[in-house]
Amino acid sequence: PRSDCIAAEQLCLSNSTCNATYRILENCALAKTRFLPLDHDSRVRCLNAELDLGNSSLLHCRCHRRMKRQEHCLRVFWTVHSSMTDGYFNLETSPYENPANEEHWKTDYNKLAALLSGKDCSQLAGDATNPCLKATHVCNLSKKCVRLRTDYASICTKGAGSEDMCDRRKCHRGLRNFFEKVPEDFTKRILFCPCQDEICGERRRKTIVPDCSFQYNTKPNCLWLLDSCLEDHICKSRLADFQQNCQPADMSPDGCSQHNHAACLQAYMGMIGTPMTPNYVSNSSVEVSLWCTCESSGNQKEKCDHILGMFESNKCL
Repeated sequence: PRSDCIAAEQLCLSNSTCNATYRILENCALAKTRFLPLDHDSRVRCLNAELDLGNSSLLHCRCHRRMKRQEHCLRVFWTVHSSMTDGYFNLETSPYENPANEEHWKTDYNKLAALLSGKDCSQLAGDATNPCLKATHVCNLSKKCVRLRTDYASICTKGAGSEDMCDRRKCHRGLRNFFEKVPEDFTKRILFCPCQDEICGERRRKTIVPDCSFQYNTKPNCLWLLDSCLEDHICKSRLADFQQNCQPADMSPDGCSQHNHAACLQAYMGMIGTPMTPNYVSNSSVEVSLWCTCESSGNQKEKCDHILGMFESNKCL
């Protein structure tokens, strides 16, 4: 089984040869993060160091979405794989373990039915027409769900509607906390509740408090969003995960190259709370998008359109 990257790093550092190779890769990754140009000899040295790892557990390690010290784990992964992101923005490989191997994070949503039957159901009586409201009420039955939902909602609404800008960074962190720490049985129902009317759709669209987490005063260029994402280990990792699990395939009956919609939805949720946070575009559709534009992209318009199209016209998603 693949080890996690923190354990693999510790193992490598205890071996003098591996340690020396890893230190070279750390310098290579640091230069890349700071956009420092590497001369030919330095690039060759970086590529050789990656090759020297050979069958080291570092080269095959992965991270878990809900692990402690996740950022440290992801930093190790991108240190070892820094040359993979050269040139184009396709990141190829997700640093995260296959979702199928993370079943232990799941909880049984059906157990809540027993809780519901013992509660005063008068508040739930009207929920049949508004699945998003029902999903919220079910969240309220879990102390963790209601606490973390209240946490991000209070952070993301501070300053909203006034001259004070909300703290987008804190808002994003609160959203990531919610989607990482609350079982998916709750979060998926809140985010993907099926709506028949605009009242329900409005509630669904506002799940992530878009005034703070999603919208800027003016739409930035999508390439700017991408640059912001690639500078952040978590965002870069979530984007790689999204590209891998939501890769569209025109010839496939389900539109997905991986044939796994659950993994795609999980990867989509992972993007929320990053600089490339997506959201529903209106109250009356399930179309999603990034808050960005490709106007004034010059000779990079094709690349920009591709980034936007990963969300706007992705058959798999």
